Parts: sequence; C-alpha cells; structure tokens
Amino acid sequence: MGRGEEVIIFNTTIMQPTIITIPSKKLVGLSIKGKISFDDTKAMWQRFQKGKKEIENRVEGELHSMQIYPKGFKMEEFTEDTQFERRAAVEVSTFGAKPEGFEDFELAGGLYAKFIHKGPVRAFIETSNYIFKEWLPQSDYRVDDRAHFEILGAKYLGPEHPDSEEEIFIPLKIKAS
Repeated sequence: MGRGEEVIIFNTTIMQPTIITIPSKKLVGLSIKGKISFDDTKAMWQRFQKGKKEIENRVEGELHSMQIYPKGFKMEEFTEDTQFERRAAVEVSTFGAKPEGFEDFELAGGLYAKFIHKGPVRAFIETSNYIFKEWLPQSDYRVDDRAHFEILGAKYLGPEHPDSEEEIFIPLKIKAS
C-alpha cells in the first residue's frame, strides 16, 4: 500500500501514515496514571476542559491526548492491565501561570508516524491493532521511548461521533539492520 491510501477496518477508516519529524512542544495539562481496565480518562478531560482557559500563553486550537509508557515497554506486551500515564494538554508558547494541579510538560520532538483515525473512540482499538500488529511490523521502524499522542483539532467532533477525526502520532526509530 502506498502513502495516502485508505484502509477500511470495521466501521473506521485510517490512512497510511506520513512519516514526519516534529519539533519539541511545550504543553500544560493534567495527568493520571492507570490502566485501560480502570479508566478515569473522562473525568481527567472534564477537569482539564474546566481549567484550560486559565492556562497562560495558550496556543489556540488543538488539544493533545497523550500516553506515556514505561521506558523499554514493548507495545506487543500491552494488555488491559498495563500501567501507563495519560495526559490531557494544550500547547503553550512559554510556560506560565496555570490552574492548581496542572503540570508543565515538554513533548520530545523527533521522528513520528502520523495516522488519521476516523470514527468513534470505541473503534480506536481497530486502528491501534492495525498500527501495531500490521503496519509497524512490516515497516522499517520500531516504537521509540517517547510519548505517543493524538491531536484533537477542528475535525474532532467528540468521542462518539462517527465522523470524528483525530491525528495519531507514534514515536519512531529506524530498525537496526
């Protein structure tokens, strides 16, 4: 499959990735540690949405949904009991004042695969399975030890909307030969 071709998986559509290098970003937001089987993500996002207007030097527009896995973690070992950190954040031009409990975070730049997920969040598992079980093993890359993130921009219509789109960024390293 060439770049830009669509792949249909169940009721979702994802595009082949674009491989890009992104600069580091300054982000401010909230974080929780947990696992898929006990998910407080909705509560974190609700609290974030209430406080984000108080973040100084906000870059308007996109929200960042991040996942940070333990150093050396292998995605093929991911289960519903895997412990990891989630963050809800917004980009800032410089760190400044923020609501109580919100944290500064520097997102490391580098090489990323950028996918587009189209569809409701409940269908994200099919997109994730495609990325990590089909695309990645056949690619020239492996996952790097940096944050994974999604950008929820203008085409993000909410977690249950069938036409919602989010950009998925997977940190990469070139496989050693």
